[in-house]
Amino acid sequence: MVNDLCELSLVAARDALRCGEIRALDLAESCLERINTVEPEVRALLTVTAERARAEAALAETRLAAGERGALLGIPIVLKDLVATRGVRTTCGSRILENWVPPYDADCVERLQQAGAVLVGKSNLDEFAMGSSNENSAFGPTHNPWDLACVPGGSSGGSAAAVAARECAAALGTDTGGSIRLPASFTGTCGLKPTYGRVSRFGLAAYASSLDQIGPITRSAADAAAVLSVIAGHDPRDSTTSARPVPDYEAALTGDVRGLRIGVPREYFPDELNPAVRQAVENALAILVERGAEPVEVSLPHSRYAVATYYLLAPAEASSNLARYDGVRFGLRVADPHDDLLAMYQRTRDAGFGAEVKRRILLGTWALSSGYYDAYYLKAQRTRRLVRQDFETAFQSCDLLLAPTGATTAFQLGERTADPLAMYLSDVFTIAANLAGIPGLSVPCGFDSKLLPIGLQLLGRWFDEASLLRTADALQRDTDWHLRRPPLLKTAETR
Repeated sequence: MVNDLCELSLVAARDALRCGEIRALDLAESCLERINTVEPEVRALLTVTAERARAEAALAETRLAAGERGALLGIPIVLKDLVATRGVRTTCGSRILENWVPPYDADCVERLQQAGAVLVGKSNLDEFAMGSSNENSAFGPTHNPWDLACVPGGSSGGSAAAVAARECAAALGTDTGGSIRLPASFTGTCGLKPTYGRVSRFGLAAYASSLDQIGPITRSAADAAAVLSVIAGHDPRDSTTSARPVPDYEAALTGDVRGLRIGVPREYFPDELNPAVRQAVENALAILVERGAEPVEVSLPHSRYAVATYYLLAPAEASSNLARYDGVRFGLRVADPHDDLLAMYQRTRDAGFGAEVKRRILLGTWALSSGYYDAYYLKAQRTRRLVRQDFETAFQSCDLLLAPTGATTAFQLGERTADPLAMYLSDVFTIAANLAGIPGLSVPCGFDSKLLPIGLQLLGRWFDEASLLRTADALQRDTDWHLRRPPLLKTAETR
């Protein structure tokens, strides 16, 4: 039935489209019907592009009939509303860009279009990607499909929730300190932060330019490999992208992890770690060991400083990047500026930015100010180098690292909003990877007593996403955690 097509994984849907078992238009309609059914409760999307989706699906059918085999031809996707889409509003989850319609596409959007992907919507997010729960969006929070009273994680919570709720086959998110991996952990999806420089940032609204990275959120490692193969590659418009050839990530999914040395960093398994999280991660490691992998204990001693380092460097970059939103060139400008330029700047930014964005701009401006620059910003940069050296040392004795993605499962909406420090600590296991620029992947590895998903994090050498995907795929061949459906979907079926 058409209504059931949205349940197909990306790879399954692609295979069915190629052999003519299903139609791209029917697949798109199935996702749009699911969006109409669950969005009032999940609120994963800020914009639904129904007419564009139908037009792109019709084009995909024409291309398929002509014998094309694009990697994502006819596949419904969602984009985090931080990625520029020509002709479709891009809000960044902020009032300051509430009505902004970009005149150009991001590089990743161009690549998706060339591959034949079908855009069904733009997803909710923490404003300018600043948050760990999706509660900082100017347009209200997204709800976790596994428990509507819980957060989906942030900042790419809308993308992750859309994938978990089967509103699309895949989504793109961004990861500055864990913003792909934590939502993936909280929603039982697969989230990949590529190596810094593997995917172009052209067309991405910048938060912290030396940390931001675009990546896929999908239902499986195989699906993530398919998306990464499309969006990865050099872009002359982004000088930080690598010219290294893009490997065939799908070909790397052999299921063979024999002889793979898996590092287990002791700092990521503290005594206070949630017992359910610890048990699930250790069980996943045991499965990989049974498949022939070798566990190796390693240490990342400077990871204890990662959160403090991040919350000096990222806000410092944000204070510079967000200076462009001044009410002059684009976006919001307050009415009645009283012919005073400085007053117009101040009033526009005060009205347009939310509390968390203001907090980080102020923190970053302070860290860069005279008298504090050397004491804080430069010291944080030196610590960042030490964090990277820890990974370099660890990878001398292992091929990849295994750890929890989050210290807990999804928490309740409103539980941490009054305590910024508690919220910042949500990313305690994810931030170090961004500081070092290495790839990280979160995959489901179990559930807690409340039936909330638990994420396993794999961290790899620079530009070795293939090993992460191969390991995750091997785990998913022996488990069904990634195949479980949120209770929300069972409820929707009875409506």
